[in-house]
Amino acid sequence: MAEHVIWTTVKILAWTKDYLLSKGVSNARLEAEWLLCAATGLDRVGLYLNYDKPLNDNELALYRAMISRRAGREPLQHILGSQEFCGLDFEVSADVLVPRYDTEVLVAEAVSRHPDARSVLDIGTGSGCIAVSLQKRLPRAAVTATDISERALAVARRNAIKHGASIEFLCGSLFAPVDGRSFELIVSNPPYIPTADIETLDQEVREYDPRCALDGGNDGLDIYRLLIPAAVEHLNRGGWLVVEIGIGQAQDVVRLFQLTGSFEPADIVRDVSGIERVIAAQRKEQP
Repeated sequence: MAEHVIWTTVKILAWTKDYLLSKGVSNARLEAEWLLCAATGLDRVGLYLNYDKPLNDNELALYRAMISRRAGREPLQHILGSQEFCGLDFEVSADVLVPRYDTEVLVAEAVSRHPDARSVLDIGTGSGCIAVSLQKRLPRAAVTATDISERALAVARRNAIKHGASIEFLCGSLFAPVDGRSFELIVSNPPYIPTADIETLDQEVREYDPRCALDGGNDGLDIYRLLIPAAVEHLNRGGWLVVEIGIGQAQDVVRLFQLTGSFEPADIVRDVSGIERVIAAQRKEQP
């Protein structure tokens, strides 16, 4: 980025689009606008109302730093510090998995399966996006969320405060923090990427998302083998367990539900792209 050029909004956006495209960023123009909004404090309408206004030195320095990070393929969400999910804005960082729009299917299915749930447990909450979104949609429910990472829980707590969500956050693996307790609705988006596949993921995912939030073991199903049988002891009769899954894992996860003998036939739910994304199963009313 040449020093002697007078960088107006329109000029710097055009330059940045070409530069980010050359670095493999597909939504280069839109991302350039978002980053410039962050650097200037304007919204996108404001950018174009000031299209011929030169950036001041502070704005230019901040923008250059952000563009350098994005050109290195650091996720846009980490640079901006937030990601929208279920219509809410969530803080994100390197300590949590960036919320994906596909996971909104998990929230929608959980609410539709048990709209009257009074007790909800989110296993592996990360940023807290699932727990917060559920608490906002099920305001009468007491929501508990667990994670093995204290750093992730710190992010989740800030997100809950930001959105006025009353959630109990506990640190520990799977059901250990809620030993002896049961719930009407349990949800989880566990790590489900097979270990060998992680190196094939997009650079922004494999290098910046927490490995523990991705790695599901040799076949991606390690956590499901632990979570589904253990859920029986923590799920009220008639309650629902709803989990997100990876591509091609639906039938294997359904079999794990069947092996417990404690669930009604599981439902497979597809996301907007037609990919099998969520498994929902109700605990049997009778033993």
